[in-house]
Amino acid sequence: MNDIRDILKQRILIIDGAMGTMIQQYKLSEADYRGERFKDWPSDVKGNNDLLSITQPQIITEIHKQYLAAGADIIETNTFSSTTIAQADYDMQSLAYELNVAAAQCAKEAVKQSGKQAWVAGAMGPLNKTLSLSPDVNNPGFRAVTFDQVVAAYYEQVKGLSDGGVDILLVETIFDTLNAKAAIYAIKQFYHDHPQLQPAEIMISGTITDASGRTLSGQTLEAFYTSVMHAKPLSIGLNCALGAKEMRSHIEELSQMASCYVSAYPNAGLPNAMGEYDETPDETAHFLEEWAERRFVNIVGGCCGTTPDHIKHIADSVKRLQPRVLPVVEKELV
Repeated sequence: MNDIRDILKQRILIIDGAMGTMIQQYKLSEADYRGERFKDWPSDVKGNNDLLSITQPQIITEIHKQYLAAGADIIETNTFSSTTIAQADYDMQSLAYELNVAAAQCAKEAVKQSGKQAWVAGAMGPLNKTLSLSPDVNNPGFRAVTFDQVVAAYYEQVKGLSDGGVDILLVETIFDTLNAKAAIYAIKQFYHDHPQLQPAEIMISGTITDASGRTLSGQTLEAFYTSVMHAKPLSIGLNCALGAKEMRSHIEELSQMASCYVSAYPNAGLPNAMGEYDETPDETAHFLEEWAERRFVNIVGGCCGTTPDHIKHIADSVKRLQPRVLPVVEKELV
């Protein structure tokens, strides 16, 4: 396989679209989520999409194949919530490692069946507990989790994804940078503990939550960038929360400051009153084509509400356009 950094110098790469949106189309029941193995599990598991990598691997593999056929160069594993902390909602903490291995194997199998060159990115979601914010409005100093606990959760996820064979580790949908720094620390510690392994490339993708241009934990885009660049990632970017129209100015700002490649995978617009996404593939592709024409991006794709049709339109719209050129950096931060 060609080195992804070499390919990024030549063209804009395509990352896939929403996993959850595609899973919803299967209209799975509680029994479908449980499968035979978990038919007697004591708590409800419907909605635990990550579990499907074990109980319905053929569905997850098929979704990956649809995105690959649509033009995706990078596919994300079905592991957004595959940590001990997030899986506690379903009393499935003990499955965290297995979920990551299984999801990585689904993605790798899809690439194999597709016959095309593509990279598997191990998705590391933001967790359902934050290190920067208190869940108790009456006790702002309280934290529901410690830094060491977050590191341990991410470390186990990295181990599972690595054992499953991912090419990239994608720390994504970051709304609390301290959580992301714990994830980065866990990645670095894992490879320090396993020097025989070739470290996976790191992609980092944050979330600007509203027109303020800040993350949920209050950082400006520049502050967020400065906080995570010590990881020396392959790319930094934005995803989720906003549609492409609302994300544009932030991507332009990021493209002007980033010393690495820039990624962007927005939602299919903003959700309507029913929580659904109405932006058509043509509309999403039009926005991302304009970003590409202005040399803002190196990796583009979709988040919530996007489908293989969105990804196909995006891929077709940017394939003739040149990628953003990395700036010459005189002195890197140490």
